Amino acid sequence: MADQGVDFTLLSVGADLPYFTAYEAMPSERLTVLVVPPSGEPVLFLPELEAPRVEAGHFAVRPWSEIEDPVDLAAALGDPRRVAVGDHMWSVFLTRFQKLWSHVSWMPASEITSELRMRKDADEIELLRRAAHGVDRVMARILDEVGFGGRTEIEVARHLAELTIEEGHDTAEFTIVASGTNAASPHHHAGERVIEPGDVVVCDYGGRWEGYYSDSTRTFVVGEPSQAQVEIHAVVQAANEAGRGAVASGIACQDIDRAAREVIDDAGYGEYFIHRTGHGIGLEVHEHPYMVEGNERPLESGMTFSVEPGIYLPDRFGVRIEDIVVCTEDGIESLNQWERGLISVT
Repeated sequence: MADQGVDFTLLSVGADLPYFTAYEAMPSERLTVLVVPPSGEPVLFLPELEAPRVEAGHFAVRPWSEIEDPVDLAAALGDPRRVAVGDHMWSVFLTRFQKLWSHVSWMPASEITSELRMRKDADEIELLRRAAHGVDRVMARILDEVGFGGRTEIEVARHLAELTIEEGHDTAEFTIVASGTNAASPHHHAGERVIEPGDVVVCDYGGRWEGYYSDSTRTFVVGEPSQAQVEIHAVVQAANEAGRGAVASGIACQDIDRAAREVIDDAGYGEYFIHRTGHGIGLEVHEHPYMVEGNERPLESGMTFSVEPGIYLPDRFGVRIEDIVVCTEDGIESLNQWERGLISVT
């Protein structure tokens, strides 16, 4: 903050607040905000009825009552010239601050906080490891416990979410089950389509494990795969291996994207790889750093992110294989270990 001339950082809902305070605010019309000065004691303003949930920390706690205005209280702390605001603060609160501090220059707090959060310590990596192993166990149970053919996508998605909880996650946050032509949509919402023999089925799901996320994708086929399905899957699997194989401390983030994309380009499917190769993961499922062309940031030990190339053929099918990895001093640890090949299911 001092280096960037920031007088206050305001952190409200979102992952930054629990990262620094171990308190996760409830998103509501009642403002919770941590006001952080460059030096001195931060102050957490929160609704009086939420105060019992806060554990003592290296910050002051200022509960506000229903007849007080928390924006006025927080703004009274000083007369800043430059303020960093949390990426997820609701506009209804931000515009109030902007009105009171009309002379202030504003910037996203993530320009500061991401520099701290993107390098995970050993405890954070262990939680990510447990989360990844949990979804790997779900994958292993799919073969024996999850039938695909004749069921709707939403039925399979609900089953996967249940298994995610059973395997240790606190919550199942997202479950993509995309079958047949729907598999060509990377972020398809599972619906009422009945899965049929011959369908490719992309399963992308994850949840929270003590605050930290899992995120894994594997692609299945109902019955015997076609030659085209085998070919496309093999290209994506090779791209996944190339992306993971390129991970090393000091390598630019964009080089991970380039390594995976080169395989798909060389196979003639470059135009059908329509998203970046990976995203950081931690207290948010998508966070810095991003494995995308133009990101020249060097990888560092402790950075955790996905490697998830895909090919999406409109009106036909799609394939994606996703693993969460950690950049280490010696190279890479792949947190997901489950089978990456094309597997036939019933």
